Amino acid sequence: MLFRRGISRISSKFLRNRSFSQSLLASHRLSIIVPGQEGHHSCSDSTLKGYVCRGTTYSFKSPFFGGAGFTHHHHLYHHSSSAVEEELDPFSLVADELSLLSNKLRAMVVAEVPKLASAAEYFFKRGVEGKQFRPTILLLMATALNVRVPEALAAESSDIISSELRVRQRGIAEITEMIHVASLLHDDVLDDADTRRGVGSLNFVMGNKISVLAGDFLLSRACVALAALKNTEVVSLLATVVEHLVTGETMQMTSTTDQRHSMDYYMQKTYYKTASLISNSCKAVALLAGQSAEVAMLAFEYGKNLGLAFQLIDDVLDFTGTSASLGKGSLSDIRHGIITAPILFAMEEFPQLRKVVGQLEKDPTNVDVALEYLGKSNGIQRTRELAMEHANLAAAAIGSLPETDDEDVKRSRRALIDLTQRVITRNK
Repeated sequence: MLFRRGISRISSKFLRNRSFSQSLLASHRLSIIVPGQEGHHSCSDSTLKGYVCRGTTYSFKSPFFGGAGFTHHHHLYHHSSSAVEEELDPFSLVADELSLLSNKLRAMVVAEVPKLASAAEYFFKRGVEGKQFRPTILLLMATALNVRVPEALAAESSDIISSELRVRQRGIAEITEMIHVASLLHDDVLDDADTRRGVGSLNFVMGNKISVLAGDFLLSRACVALAALKNTEVVSLLATVVEHLVTGETMQMTSTTDQRHSMDYYMQKTYYKTASLISNSCKAVALLAGQSAEVAMLAFEYGKNLGLAFQLIDDVLDFTGTSASLGKGSLSDIRHGIITAPILFAMEEFPQLRKVVGQLEKDPTNVDVALEYLGKSNGIQRTRELAMEHANLAAAAIGSLPETDDEDVKRSRRALIDLTQRVITRNK
């Protein structure tokens, strides 16, 4: 399976580069726990000063992790100094380029038909574009792979002088965001959603037909931009992403009862629907930089594991968050009969929950019954722990990159590691 590869490779590479990895992690004051090497940092480690340590242990047996039961130790650290967080804020490091990217995206979705243009731009408008999580990752990854951010970024785009490579890599970020938003538009139609990012969803505001066409339009513009890069391997990667998005959605819609109750099936679907886009985009950034196959795979593994961690926390927040904080209705998945990780873990503890879940669509009151079982189970905690496992693997991939003395590169790598923690501690 897609998920089996890379875990042992990253771990061994991470350990071979331990001197660099430890210095990088020490400078960031973050502990990475690698399977099989648990506890090489402890809460008493001087490099962890200013952090609160929480340790959790759980056993998980699944073919997803190679078919053997093993114990994971997770340590999550929260920094107590806002000054350090501000210094390493990943979003501020690329804020100027994100502004450029937003302007470029608005220009790229201009269409001859005003209504189509308005629909295509709906989630690119100022104030609605979101935090631009994926472009931030890709811009940081570009710098982390020894590609410098231009030293002087002015407020006006005409004053900015970027290298050709940086412009091409920023193009990957633009393409990725268009594919992502297109998938949101299509998903909202399929899910009959009425909110997105705290505002009315496009299908709710303009109707399903316009929303589908706007998504198609964004994909077509993404294809044009992709072709302009003139790199067949990159084109193939991002074309595969679109295939994965369709495959993942189809898996969700057509799954059998046994598949819906399978964690392996759920994680495979989650990779297709969420993690494939960022993992293949990270790899594309590495390929454009002329990096080796090994480095490109580390970039891929970072994106894959970060994407999986992100979705697993999304699963948790759908049960624990509020509509206001999430920008969507809480319990939206289970109300649509979609079984996510917390319920899957709860079903392991309470097999009778399987029957309740199977009748969700026929009897909506079963949602409350399912929530009662979830509340009695360790489903939420185990999902958080699984997210931490993937966040640790993502950070280990960055720690395994070739050594460097470049401060900009090291700062971006620390920011990428910082993002792994932000993903699992977020509340929206």
